Parts: sequence; C-alpha cells; structure tokens
Amino acid sequence: MIESLLVVVVSLVVGGVLVYPRLANAPFWRATVTPLASIIGSGFLVLGPILSSAYGALAPLAMAALCAGAYLFGAAIRHNIVTIARDGDARPVVERRLESVASWTLAFAYFISVAYYLNLFGAFGVRMTPFNDPTHARILTSALFLVILAVGWARGFKALERMEQVSVGIKLAIIAGLLVGLGRYFLVQADGGKLEIHAATLTGWSAVTLGFGLIVTVQGFETSRYLGEAYDAKMRRQSMVLAQLIATAIYVLYIGLLTYVIAPIDIAGDETAIIDMMVVVAPVLPLLLVAAALAAQFSAAIADTSGSGGLIVELTGGKVLEKHAYLLLVVTGLALTWLFDVFEIIAYASRAFALYYGLQSVIAALAAWRQQGGRLKAVGFAGLGLLAAMIVLFGTAVE
Repeated sequence: MIESLLVVVVSLVVGGVLVYPRLANAPFWRATVTPLASIIGSGFLVLGPILSSAYGALAPLAMAALCAGAYLFGAAIRHNIVTIARDGDARPVVERRLESVASWTLAFAYFISVAYYLNLFGAFGVRMTPFNDPTHARILTSALFLVILAVGWARGFKALERMEQVSVGIKLAIIAGLLVGLGRYFLVQADGGKLEIHAATLTGWSAVTLGFGLIVTVQGFETSRYLGEAYDAKMRRQSMVLAQLIATAIYVLYIGLLTYVIAPIDIAGDETAIIDMMVVVAPVLPLLLVAAALAAQFSAAIADTSGSGGLIVELTGGKVLEKHAYLLLVVTGLALTWLFDVFEIIAYASRAFALYYGLQSVIAALAAWRQQGGRLKAVGFAGLGLLAAMIVLFGTAVE
C-alpha cells in the first residue's frame, strides 16, 4: 500500500510541475518535447526485459553504450544543423544531394517507427483485458492508425502536436513514479542482501548485433533537425542535447535499478513482459505502466507521423500534401502490423534509422573536412558513418 501511494504521489507531483504554464509554454521546453517524445517512446518499457535477459548484470553498461552511440549520432546531426544555418545553399552540391537522400531515408524510417510504436500500443492496450492476444492487439493497432489518419487528414499537424504534448506529460510523470518505486525497492532488496546478479545469456558478436538491432529504442533526437521553421539553429541544437541527456538519465537509472532487483524472465514473444516484472515493486505499477505505455507510444507515433508528413511535403516541393503522406504511412504501417511481430519491426526500424544516421555522419564529415581545423572532427564523423553501416548490415532482432 505504501509503495503504491508513493508511486502515485510522485507521479501527480511531477505531472503538476510539467503542466505548470511557465514551463509548458516555454519555447525551449517546447523545442525539447518533440525529440523527447520519440526518444522516450518505448525504450523504458521494452528495453528493461530485453537487456536484463540478454546482458544480465552488464545490462546498465549496454544501456549506457546505446545512449552514448545515440549521443554521438546526435553530434553529427547537430553539426549539420549549424552548418546548414550558416552556409545554406552555398554548401557543395554533394552535401545537398546527400541531404536529400538522407531526408527520404528518414521519411521511410518514420513509416517503420510509427508501426513499431503503435504495435506496442496495441500490445499494452490489450494486456490487462480478456482480449490479450496478438490478433486483438493488431486490431487495436489498426484502429489507432485510422484515428491518427483521420486527425491528420482533417486538422493537420497542429492538432497532432497538441495531442503529443499532453501524452508526453503523462508519460514523464508516470516514469518519475516508476523510478521512485524502483529506487525504494532497490534499497529494500539491498538492505536484505537480496540483489539479483545474473550472467549474460548473450556474449561476443551476438551481444553486439542485438545492440545494433536496438538503436531505434533511443532514436528520436533527429526531429530537432527539421524544426527550423519554429526554432533557430542554436535552440534546436541545445534542446536536442537536453532531450538526449534527459533520456539518458532516465534510461540508465531505470536499467541500473531494474537489473539488480528483478530476475530476468523469458521474453520470447512478449513485448509487455515489464508488466509482470513490476508487480513486486508496487501493486499499482502495472496499471500505471499500461497508461504510460499508451501515452509513450501515442506521443512518439504522433511525433514521427508529423515529422514524416512534413519531410515528404518539403522533399516534393509541396506536390504531395501532408494528408497524402499520412495516408501512405498508414497503409505501410498496416502492412507491417499484419506481416511482422514487434521485435522484427524494431530490428527493421533500427536498420532504417542507422542508414539515416550514417548519411548524416557522412555529410557532417564532408562539412567538417572543408572547415578550418575540422579534419580530426571529420575523421570522427566518418567513423560514425562506418558504425552506422555495421548496424544496417548486422543488426538483429530479439529472438
């Protein structure tokens, strides 16, 4: 009872802070919300069971490595934000053409990531109902695709953006409650000498390729690159850093606590395994986590739907309208939903985003190379491009 009360109170307090007008309406925070919505889309739910099962006691290190990789890819994109703002159309033709290819790649990657988010929404949405099976989860996912299409078609990005901001607040408030509940449980278990220390079930190259296949769970920071009409380059660069730091703190703390208090379980075919794992922490957590999962997947799906629609309009010079882009995304998402399971979609999405990050890294390397004193930085960005290529080629799904 005390555990549940603590979790609820913390969630309500943090939720109250997040809706405080001076924070909610601050331009810098609004610029942070869109990338944060995608980065915290699902990782805090899916990654816990996956990492603890695959990496054992080394799971926090695996999580830190994922966040570090994402931050480095973000550095390449931040470099490009500054370069584009400074040089504009004066950039070399090869950089501008690569930028166009990268943007098309990202638009396609968003198609897959929205399917990933909404399939998780479907799985968590039926988790605590009598209809907890893959078919009903896919039906719920399909219904959500149609809702997003209807809203985007009728009212456009602004309506979707308002829905996104509300769901991000709910999600972060519940995550705060989860972390406090886990922290208390960690202290109790440590005091009783009952911390869990487990060996990894994956080692060597298999462990590396699984990490490659999970890069999408820390994706989302790149949306700052495409908010140029609303925010200047400096604000986009700084808000992306803040979004990544907040996400890293949440992920590493969460995995660090979870790994040593909950025994790993078999997650095969069960993307909602976290629900069963959290019952021992606080009885109210399963219900709150379902709410957080729904808010997380919905906000992330909206962010990527909006990003994809805006990109396609920009890339086609307005020949394709946003609502038509939404329709194409929904058709693609429905096909993925009924042809693949969630873990397969995660791996495909990771590869698609890795390709985009690789292209952005190459662009950053070319831009740094032609800048005075930028040769060392260019080599680093080229190395990131090579890492992205390895992810595309070798990333694997959870089995």
